[in-house]
Amino acid sequence: MGASAILRYLDLILLAAALPVFVAAGWPMLGYVVAAVVWIAQRLVLAYSDARMLKSLAAGDRRDAFKVKAISSLGRVWMITLAALLAGLFAEREDGLAAALLLVPLFTIQLATTGAAPRGVER
Repeated sequence: MGASAILRYLDLILLAAALPVFVAAGWPMLGYVVAAVVWIAQRLVLAYSDARMLKSLAAGDRRDAFKVKAISSLGRVWMITLAALLAGLFAEREDGLAAALLLVPLFTIQLATTGAAPRGVER
């Protein structure tokens, strides 16, 4: 696995590494599950939007590519934020806090590594 692949999947590596930490520390597992499910869902949205963006760029439609990227970027942020909030509101507050405390570094790592390992634009 090359350095580019490690950077591309560093958030998923952190997600997997967080599981034993949650178990050993006795942190709420529902918080981990909520964070893991919403994180994988937003990664699927990212993959779809990147493919659609590249298709639009290949067709010469930069406006559509920009629209897809903007909507998916904002939508993914809302999706993970609402998941943590709803976990805290409808389950226990600790579950929502645990989900948020896991989602923040996941999002930060993904944001930081996106520029270092661009998705779908390798030639």
